[in-house]
Amino acid sequence: MRRPAASLWLLRGALTVHLLAVLSQPVLAGLFLTGDVDAIEVHGLVGTAVGFLTLATAGIALGYVIVGRGRLWILPALVVQFLVEGVQIGVGYARILQLHVPLGVIVVVLSVLLAGWVWSPSAARPRGQR
Repeated sequence: MRRPAASLWLLRGALTVHLLAVLSQPVLAGLFLTGDVDAIEVHGLVGTAVGFLTLATAGIALGYVIVGRGRLWILPALVVQFLVEGVQIGVGYARILQLHVPLGVIVVVLSVLLAGWVWSPSAARPRGQR
């Protein structure tokens, strides 16, 4: 049975880069709140980049699922991630902070869980094996 090799490494790289971008967001928001007014512009740009990273990661995950026979659940998980991030971006630009902040926590938690899973032995096992 084939193991996901190259597709898994690409997915690991994509989810790790995504996580690093997501983790930079609270830092940038904090810099803004402490008086660095330019940090909010970078926060917005990184937020948009996070959405694009999720789309790219979904494409990589499709290869992981089809070619590498990886776990199927990663695709709907990334769709949910993308939708949450889309709402997050929208409410951020609308300055609806009472929704933006809790959604940011959800995005961070989802990103940490996905990045943690992709580096686990479970991600390397082909579909159908335990």
